[in-house]
Amino acid sequence: MTSKENIAPKKPGGNAAPQAGGGKAQSGQGQTRKNEGQWTPQQGKAPQAQKPDSPPASVIEIKPLAQPASMKRRHWGIMFSFLVLVLAPLAAAAIYLWGVSSDQYVSRTGFTVRQEEGGSATELLGGLAQFAGGGGSSDSSILYEFIQSQEIVEAIDDRLDLVALYSEKWPEDPLFALWPSASIEDLLWYWRRLVRVSYDEGSGLVDVRVRGFSPEVARRVAQEIVAESQNMINEINAAARDDLIRYARADLAEAVSRLKTARQALTEFRTRTQIVDPEADIQGQMGVINNLQQQLAEALVEFDLLTGSSNPGDPRVTQAQRRIDVIRERLAVERQAFARGEVAGIGADYPTLISEYEGLIVDREYAEEAYRAALAALDIAREKASRQSRYLATYIRPTLAQSSEYPQRLVMFGLAALFLVMVWGILVLVYYSIRDRG
Repeated sequence: MTSKENIAPKKPGGNAAPQAGGGKAQSGQGQTRKNEGQWTPQQGKAPQAQKPDSPPASVIEIKPLAQPASMKRRHWGIMFSFLVLVLAPLAAAAIYLWGVSSDQYVSRTGFTVRQEEGGSATELLGGLAQFAGGGGSSDSSILYEFIQSQEIVEAIDDRLDLVALYSEKWPEDPLFALWPSASIEDLLWYWRRLVRVSYDEGSGLVDVRVRGFSPEVARRVAQEIVAESQNMINEINAAARDDLIRYARADLAEAVSRLKTARQALTEFRTRTQIVDPEADIQGQMGVINNLQQQLAEALVEFDLLTGSSNPGDPRVTQAQRRIDVIRERLAVERQAFARGEVAGIGADYPTLISEYEGLIVDREYAEEAYRAALAALDIAREKASRQSRYLATYIRPTLAQSSEYPQRLVMFGLAALFLVMVWGILVLVYYSIRDRG
């Protein structure tokens, strides 16, 4: 502080101190006149002795820390930059948005893909109906991508001439209109600007918003989008039906071939063994054994009766015993022939024949079941092909707008102002940063 303080020199005549004393004297005289005619406690007291005057104090003057603000050259430059970078572009944007740009109208439509519910009694055979259709949500996903594809743009352009419809405002409105010489890639880019598609994966609903320079154009384009979406669903139906019938016929042909092979193998077995049904032949062999067992039981009973009523040397007892031995030998031979012996003229025993025959029977039964299932699947496929399993359900028909919604002038103007002010502010901060560092 001492370096910045300057002691002012005393002026000749001592004007500073007398001025201070004079002020005090004047105030004292005024107070005396005010108290005249009034008794105060001090009047009864003796007058006090006056103190001698102190030497006058020196006056210290301090220079101001900052001079008064005034416009400098850089300030005028900043104002000029604000005018050029912010106000002028905003004025141009306002003139274009409210004076040049054309109104755009919106037509809205909404649809989803549905499948017919329920089925006929044929679908209950073997649970084969699950192979006849797919999910509706996946079909809606296909439509969501299809509406934004080049295929639908080309199809609608062939019927409506989209380039002519959306270039009628050219060159009066170059920012929002399509140029007349646009290629298919340019038209696809412009299409994705005008057509907004939203898709809810949970419900499968597709919502489409189409813009146009007139309400009629917007609605016509929206109607064409619905028609092309219906055509796409029909093509998906046709492809699904063709695939289903083709696969069902292929399965049926395979089942028929397997059934023929199984039956041919069974026929060859019967021809080779000369046995139509080995089970029936075995039943005959078992009948012989059962008959021998019955005869053996009767011979044993008769032998017991003879031994109980005759002598041991009786010829009848010997004959009965002989008969029992013969039956037992015959029974053993038949059982051995059935178990391990070869069938005459075949070269195989019965267990081997039975095993082979049962395998052939199982193959034939499996082929027959597969054949019946393939027939049922083909019937289901033909029934599905006779009707439309998927269809486009339009829950909002294309609307006709009464007032324009685009361009959103206030929103665009506000965004432009925000962007320009931010850019201008950043440039100013950069300028002052460079200036302070320099």
